[in-house]
Amino acid sequence: MKIVDGLHAFIWRVHTQNNCNTYLIDGELKILIDPGHRHLFAYVEKSLAALNISHDQIDVAIVTHGHPDHLEAVQGLNKATMFAMNDQEHRFISELAGEYFKIPEPHFFIKEGDLTIGEHRFEVIATPGHSPGSICLYWPEKKALFTGDLVFRESIGRTDLPGGNGGMLKESIEKISGMDIDYLLCGHGEIVAGKKEVKGNFEKIKNYWFDYL
Repeated sequence: MKIVDGLHAFIWRVHTQNNCNTYLIDGELKILIDPGHRHLFAYVEKSLAALNISHDQIDVAIVTHGHPDHLEAVQGLNKATMFAMNDQEHRFISELAGEYFKIPEPHFFIKEGDLTIGEHRFEVIATPGHSPGSICLYWPEKKALFTGDLVFRESIGRTDLPGGNGGMLKESIEKISGMDIDYLLCGHGEIVAGKKEVKGNFEKIKNYWFDYL
């Protein structure tokens, strides 16, 4: 699914399986955001192939947080692919996983502030609540916000998993809700496109879900 030039969404619609939406930034460097579960990565490979791209061509993989449905497929990418996530989130998920799931070591850590990859400039926003080190990634050029599991279309990320915190989730949503966003690129479900639609989505979330946080 092409969103705008250089930006594609691979939306996960198989409701009997748990996997996340994956996003591709296709430019001088190819950036994959939230590659998903390793055993379900064939869907991403098929989607990339439709664009005449192999997963071996991915230069950088970024994960918004460390839950397996966003992170696990990093292990199946080319060894030359650089992997990045937040350092606090990496420590948290590594301790949580223990010996059950080996968390790959990032090539570099991302923290709140500006991030430049190739020709693209991003803003990393710390948005804890779903997990302690969750981040959102804002792409000013396209006015696109990759939200991970912070917010969805008319819904919010769960806070009942280890490290979840309803109060922090609420603060994080408030933090991003006033941004100049044309595309709300959620970790699950459908994206929200259009400035008016994005604003309306935040209003619905605040009017309904904030009473439960």
